[in-house]
Amino acid sequence: MKLIIRLLVTAGIVMLLAYVLKGVAVSGYAAALIVAVVLGLLNLLVKPILIILTIPITILTFGLFLLVINACIILMADQFIDGFAVSGFWTALLFSILLSISQSIAFSLLREEKKN
Repeated sequence: MKLIIRLLVTAGIVMLLAYVLKGVAVSGYAAALIVAVVLGLLNLLVKPILIILTIPITILTFGLFLLVINACIILMADQFIDGFAVSGFWTALLFSILLSISQSIAFSLLREEKKN
C-alpha cells in the first residue's frame, strides 16, 4: 500500500514540475504515473551500477557527481517513455533536484510517526 501511495505522490510531483518547468513535458497523469514507475525501476537497477562505476569521480567531487547521475537517470526515462520529454541536460538536472526535494518533503509528511 505504501508503494502505491509513493508512486501516486511521485506522479503528482512529476505533473507539478512539468507544469512549473518549461523544458519538461508530460502528456497526462497516466504518463506521469509511468514516469514514476520507470524512475523507480531505473533507480533500483541502473543507478547502483552507475554509482559503482563512477566512485573515483564521485569521491573527487565530494558526491556532487551523484547529481549528474540523477540527471542521466531522468534522461534515460525520457528515452523510454513517449509521453514524457525533457529538453536537455540542465533541465534534467534541475528537474532531478526539484523532484528529490519535493519527494523528501512529501514523504516526510506522509510518514507515520513511530509509536514508542
